[in-house]
Amino acid sequence: MAQPPPDVIEDDCLPEYHHLFCPDLLRGKVAFITGGGSGIGFRIAEIFMRHGCHTVIASRSLPRVSSAARKLAAATGQECLPLSLDVRAPPAIMAAVDQALKEFGKIDILINCAAGNFLCRASTLSFNAFKTVMEIDTLGTFNVCRVLYEKFYHDHGGVIVNITATLGNRGQVLQVHAGSAKAAVDAMTRHLAVEWGPQNIRVNSLAPGPISGTEGFRRLGGPQASMSRKVLATPLQRLGNKTEVAHSVLYLASPLASYVTGAVLVVDGGAWLTFPNDIKLLTDFSSSAKL
Repeated sequence: MAQPPPDVIEDDCLPEYHHLFCPDLLRGKVAFITGGGSGIGFRIAEIFMRHGCHTVIASRSLPRVSSAARKLAAATGQECLPLSLDVRAPPAIMAAVDQALKEFGKIDILINCAAGNFLCRASTLSFNAFKTVMEIDTLGTFNVCRVLYEKFYHDHGGVIVNITATLGNRGQVLQVHAGSAKAAVDAMTRHLAVEWGPQNIRVNSLAPGPISGTEGFRRLGGPQASMSRKVLATPLQRLGNKTEVAHSVLYLASPLASYVTGAVLVVDGGAWLTFPNDIKLLTDFSSSAKL
């Protein structure tokens, strides 16, 4: 079995693995990353910074992103601006983008990584819970794209990578809310790629599979023994890690993918092809979401 690149479990920076980084790949670029204070978003910020990029990391918790920004800057020597932002609130997005443009003068790359998810049967999912996930994942992605287009991308071009999921590819139990929201984002990716391509704006999605060391995996992975059996049934027979996802986002955001737009890159070790869809969970799972 092939060994994955190095990763760490919590939201701390990687040890120095110089052979993995090309410090000029994103030299002088600026990336705006929602959900950048933890998990996959944090690792994307770190990998970008190790490749020469300055970053803006945004989430609702300013203490979290401020702490993350200090770690990232200390580990990489690049600038990292932490901002408080709710992607459901366009005025807050406008203020954050203005602050980022004032600090760096430009934004070359947008990574939409803010998301919300939990397990729940469709029959017990509250109306408000479904609405909340759609607002964060789908409307939030559109809101940030729309603001950045208006304030910078329309005249200067840029790159957008939307972090989605494979849940809607075949229908996944207990995930009607997140699967619907992420499928809508993948459709949005294609629409925006077509409409904004003439302004030299590339738009792609990246859909991770089960990724170790993330809050999502801890909340959604289920019992360890059950997950181990499922993982062994996948083509690569292991979980992915945050570094592998971040490297794939790096590809889409970099000049290496200069002729790629409107695509959905699945980064799951082939898991969506074979991962069992356990209908038995419907009878075992009794939780209802009352957000």
